[in-house]
Order: sequence, then C-alpha cells, then structure tokens
Amino acid sequence: MGRMGTARAWRSHSRKSCPSPVDLAGLIDSYGYLAVFIGSFLEGETILALAGLAAYRGYLDLAIVIVLATVAGFLGDQFYFFVGRFNGHKVLARYPRMQLRAQRFDAMLSRWHAPVIIGIRFMYGFRIVGPILLGMGRVPVWKFMLYNFIGAALWAPMVAGIGYTFGSVVKSALGHLKRYEIYVFATVLVIGLLFALYHYHRERKLDESIGDSIGARHK
Repeated sequence: MGRMGTARAWRSHSRKSCPSPVDLAGLIDSYGYLAVFIGSFLEGETILALAGLAAYRGYLDLAIVIVLATVAGFLGDQFYFFVGRFNGHKVLARYPRMQLRAQRFDAMLSRWHAPVIIGIRFMYGFRIVGPILLGMGRVPVWKFMLYNFIGAALWAPMVAGIGYTFGSVVKSALGHLKRYEIYVFATVLVIGLLFALYHYHRERKLDESIGDSIGARHK
C-alpha cells in the first residue's frame, strides 16, 4: 500500500474511532432516556424540555419520555417527602435558608392544601424544600402520594410539550431543522439555564430580605 493509501486508511480509522462531538443522534440514543429519568427525578425542567425537542426530531419517543418523567418526578418528590418525615429537622438545622422558605410555605399551605401539593413542582424555591416540609407536617402519606402523582402527571407532558412545540415553531419558521438543530438544542439549554439563574437570584434576594427583617425584629 502506498503512502497516500496509508494516509486515507488512517483518516478513515480516525473518523470511526473518534466520533464527532456534535453527534446528537448518537448521544441522545445512548443517554437520552437515562438523562430524562435522572433530570426528572431532580426536577430538571431543562432536560425534559430538551427531551421534548428530541422527540419532535424523532430521536426519542414522546410517550416514553412523558411516562419516564412522570414516574421519576413522582419518585423524586416522594423521596424528599420521606427525607422530611424521618430527618426533616436535621435538614433544616443544617440549611438555615430553608427555615426562611418554610415560613412562606406554611403561609401558602394554610390557605391552599391540595393545590399546593399538586403545584409544588412548578414553584421555584420549593421543589425540594416543599416535599421535605410536607413530610415534616401532618400530611398523611397516602394523601401526598395521590396529589404528588397528579402533579407529576401534569408536569411531565406540559414541560415535554414545551420542547416539542418549540421544535415545531422553529421548523415552521426555518423550513427545516437538520442544519440548525445543534443551535436549536443549545438555545433551549441556554434559555433553561438563564431562567434557573434568574429565579435563583430572585429567591436569594428574597431570602436575604426576609432574614434581615427577622433579624431586625430580634434587635
């Protein structure tokens, strides 16, 4: 084999052994459903929205995405509920900021009971502390399980549907997505991160203001 033939063979081998880092189809096929389950367990709306977009592109099955997200979202909140039931006071003692949010949560729970349990996964700042506080309270296990499942069953198709609809809108605007799909996925990811950072910053400022007001009362 000549030098040119050797070089072509080496480049061919390199392409096979070193796949492109933007091989979305391969990445989603390998890790897509696992990412949906883990992200939904941790209440990751961005991951679920990306999965909805991937379903629109045909990389994932939308029905499987919704079922996985529903089950994982239900299990995630149920896990935090039992953390609150058995170790809630230790968690609050370790994370003082959660005590500030507990006061706001108690005020909401006293006015709306079932709607708070169902909608807790939609409320930034309470998606983890909320089930913990409910576990520490007098909410029966069966009641939380029922409303938790209803909330998960509403949350999963809604968030996945946002990603799916976004793909449809972009395709209508651009005519096709194949050439731009990496940018479309990146856009959804950036929007999700900016949304999370905005709410994190807002909740932190609110916690600080509540903490200042509580400190002023004790002076």
